[in-house]
Amino acid sequence: MNAPVGARGAEYEMVVERGKIAEFATAMQSEDPAYRGPGAIVPPTFLTSSALWAPEGARVDVGFDRKRLLHGEQEYVFHGPPPRAGDVLTVVDRVEDRYEKPGKRGGKMRFAVVVTEYRAPDGTLVAEGRSTLIETAPKAGAQ
Repeated sequence: MNAPVGARGAEYEMVVERGKIAEFATAMQSEDPAYRGPGAIVPPTFLTSSALWAPEGARVDVGFDRKRLLHGEQEYVFHGPPPRAGDVLTVVDRVEDRYEKPGKRGGKMRFAVVVTEYRAPDGTLVAEGRSTLIETAPKAGAQ
């Protein structure tokens, strides 16, 4: 399915767990005490792990061939303090933009910009993740 600009996935819940924050910080080789203990805050890129909480089919499908998929860019914007251990966020993806460019080796490259919104229980926008996904052109003669 080629989700058009404005298409949204289904909302799902992400419980921000203290242990998961600590595991993520360890994987980043960070010993920052802000990422440990009962009031731990999330490292900036932690929100990427929300995909692990998404039920099947909840994430927006841009319709790209996974064999030719690249993750081109990632950006996070926080609209206040970062989420903390114990927070419960509502997460939803939306397609913000789609475009094409000629590939350097021929063919067209397709791009999709997907914004993931993270909201507090009262609906306040806590953070946004913006991903640029790229589908490379198929090899000459491939179908």
